[in-house]
Amino acid sequence: MIDVRLLRDQFEETLQKEQNRGVVKEELETIKDLDEKRRELIAQTEQLKQERNVVSDTIGQLKRNKENADDKIKEMQALGQKVKVLDEELKGVNQEQHDRLARIPNLPAEGVPVGEDENENVEIHRHGEPRKFPFEIKAHWDIGEALDILDFEAGAKVSGARFVYYKGLGARLERAVYNFMLDQHQAEGYLEMITPYLVNDQAMYGTGQFPKFTEDVYQITNEGQDLTLIPTAEVPLTNYFANEILNYEDLPIKVTALSPCFRSEAGSAGRDTRGLIRMHQFNKVEMVKIARPDQSFEELESMTKNGENILEKLGLPYRRIVLCTGDMGFSASKTYDLEVWMPNQDTYREISSCSNCIDFQARRAQIRYRDKDGKPQLVHTLNGSGLAVGRTVAAIIENYQNEDGSVTIPEVLVPYMGGVTKITKENAKGF
Repeated sequence: MIDVRLLRDQFEETLQKEQNRGVVKEELETIKDLDEKRRELIAQTEQLKQERNVVSDTIGQLKRNKENADDKIKEMQALGQKVKVLDEELKGVNQEQHDRLARIPNLPAEGVPVGEDENENVEIHRHGEPRKFPFEIKAHWDIGEALDILDFEAGAKVSGARFVYYKGLGARLERAVYNFMLDQHQAEGYLEMITPYLVNDQAMYGTGQFPKFTEDVYQITNEGQDLTLIPTAEVPLTNYFANEILNYEDLPIKVTALSPCFRSEAGSAGRDTRGLIRMHQFNKVEMVKIARPDQSFEELESMTKNGENILEKLGLPYRRIVLCTGDMGFSASKTYDLEVWMPNQDTYREISSCSNCIDFQARRAQIRYRDKDGKPQLVHTLNGSGLAVGRTVAAIIENYQNEDGSVTIPEVLVPYMGGVTKITKENAKGF
């Protein structure tokens, strides 16, 4: 969450930035008023406690002098009751302020374009020329079903819409893609991890998914405990460092993980109903960095380049865009999206999102480091897809399709495919 001190000391500047993210003035004014009320109550409580201590000392003196202390005892009891009432009021004000503040998005970084939606995002650059096809371009789902390497019908039968079975060399291709990604990230200095796929509410709160986005996830209850299927490995990777104080010289820390991701896709009815673009369950290789504040924006650039490196080695045309204030994720201060070229749709589609969350998640999850003077400070957290695996498979199938319905394997993936250079109807089973 944002630092409430910004509302005390820089209200107008903070208000302008949050209004660019869709926050109404009245909500920030309410939080500011609650903060003022909270500080007033703390001052009143401390004053009453001091008075109670003075009366308590007087009672002790009277008793030592064998004098009547009944009036002072009543006075102390009355003061104690007032403190109790104020403590209860303070507890309520603290909770309301916390709950309201927890729903306020992160402040956009300097230079982030102001805009209402994705139409006002700004393109940074493009890489690679889209292939010219001398035949009719097919969608990845049609190619995959014709080769019998993707089975959406069976996925729907067993689990419902937006689920799929990968089969034969389709499954091998998915595995090849994420193994290639993990190997690349390891070479770039990321520590590979295998994380839990179920997390508690505090972990979801720590990275900003809760309380605002509870409708977007799948939850289970086990022995009275609510657990959430992770929407991204960002959650367990970032929360690995929750409530820790890290060493200055150890930063930045870079970790990566492959995980399944589970999303209810609330509000996406009618969008990408076919294919691998918007699934309820999909694999993703995630990158997370824990950095000092002076490092974080440089680390965002290098993280985004790590994602671009995967696309370039796969030979997939892409573009990088910077998201405007109205399209950024809740926890992000600055976000780059990488969009891969999808020939069948004749457009670029998001395949990676790399964000600097500055101290927003660190404040919620209490992730700190000791500065050069040994004083604990909040870190900056970053996360990025390196990449969404299903979307990468979809992009490979479409960009590497052949007129006879086969799919050529990108050269860098051939070793991961056991030497297979092309998926055809004849070899699609993989044996």
